[in-house]
Amino acid sequence: MLFAALIASGCASTGGAARPSPFPTAPIPASEMRPVMPAAAESQLIQTALGFRGVPYRLGGDTPDRGFDCSGFVRYVFGLNQVALPRTVSQQSSAGRRVDARNVRPGDLLFFATSTSSASHVGIAIGTGQFVHAPGEKGVVRIDQIDSPYWKDHFLEARRVVPGT
Repeated sequence: MLFAALIASGCASTGGAARPSPFPTAPIPASEMRPVMPAAAESQLIQTALGFRGVPYRLGGDTPDRGFDCSGFVRYVFGLNQVALPRTVSQQSSAGRRVDARNVRPGDLLFFATSTSSASHVGIAIGTGQFVHAPGEKGVVRIDQIDSPYWKDHFLEARRVVPGT
């Protein structure tokens, strides 16, 4: 319930999304993670995202100086890596193409229903069953396990954002 309280005021959006099958319980082996972006670009994207760990959450925040909300964080990280994304969770949940949860790769966007039945939170998959995100009030940009009970129960979909799509 603590996580629900932290997320409730986070990145809310509008619009619906079908709920896919639950996220796999075991991390995807590294040997099965084949990047869409060149490996160097994918690695740089993840390193960029991880470099913001500890930046405070701020509703509407979209820079490290002001703090980040979840979609502001994702947009900022991708923007630094020359990939333009829309600003809100709802808009981002239409970017790129849907990916089966069993095929999530580092750099994919992960969407969760935390405060509504549609996408209301987003993070970036970093591999080994983890993602980085700006979790909500009183939180900071951090890494969490995708298959933890809270995130697994709230997972909606994954999307792969390919440069130029």
